[in-house]
Amino acid sequence: MTDNEKQELYTEVNELLDIYNEFSPCQPDGKSVIEAVKPCITEMIDYIMKDATEAASMKDWLDRTDFWTAPASTRFHGNFKGGLSLHTLMVIKQSLEFAHTVLENFYTSPEATNYTVRAYDIFIAALCHDFCKTGFYGVEYRNTKDITGNWIKQPFYKTLNDNRNLGHGNESVLMMIEILPSIINNRMVIEAVSRHMGFSDLTDTEMFNYSNFLQNPLVILLQLADQTAAQWFGM
Repeated sequence: MTDNEKQELYTEVNELLDIYNEFSPCQPDGKSVIEAVKPCITEMIDYIMKDATEAASMKDWLDRTDFWTAPASTRFHGNFKGGLSLHTLMVIKQSLEFAHTVLENFYTSPEATNYTVRAYDIFIAALCHDFCKTGFYGVEYRNTKDITGNWIKQPFYKTLNDNRNLGHGNESVLMMIEILPSIINNRMVIEAVSRHMGFSDLTDTEMFNYSNFLQNPLVILLQLADQTAAQWFGM
């Protein structure tokens, strides 16, 4: 990357982090303000997505699906209403926080000339990485006792039985391309979303050449952001 490209990258990364800090949806004590998630992500979209048509398409899709209300899982991180959008925002934030350190190190490697990373790429990869979880969970009820010993119906999330899955990352890629047709030309982002789960989401054939994808710094950055969002912050 040229010095000017790096300057633009880090300026936009810092601007996106300023937007995040303005809304502060995720608190250091582990508490979160769900109501702040949507306006935060929306303002980030308006800032970084320069194509007004694609920005509008993204916001429309987020509103048409259950992205803002779906859980991020059934048992683990974000297994509550709004957990998916909260987890996504934390992954965006972690990606931006790690960007400078990870990329500056990468650009000292022999692979440096093969990749030019933009703040847009980081944001889109993080925003779209778990789109496959929209429409993926349903609410069911089980009998359980409350603190007084009375039986009540307790809601819980369960994976819908009629889902067809090409793989966690690949399903998200398909949705991302449908919303943003121009992303089909951005292999770096497609690889990052497709491989963000590491080995845990690959067929035997995909595992054979998995190490090749690790040359892509956005793959590493998104994996790091996703894991730390879930394991360090529980989001």
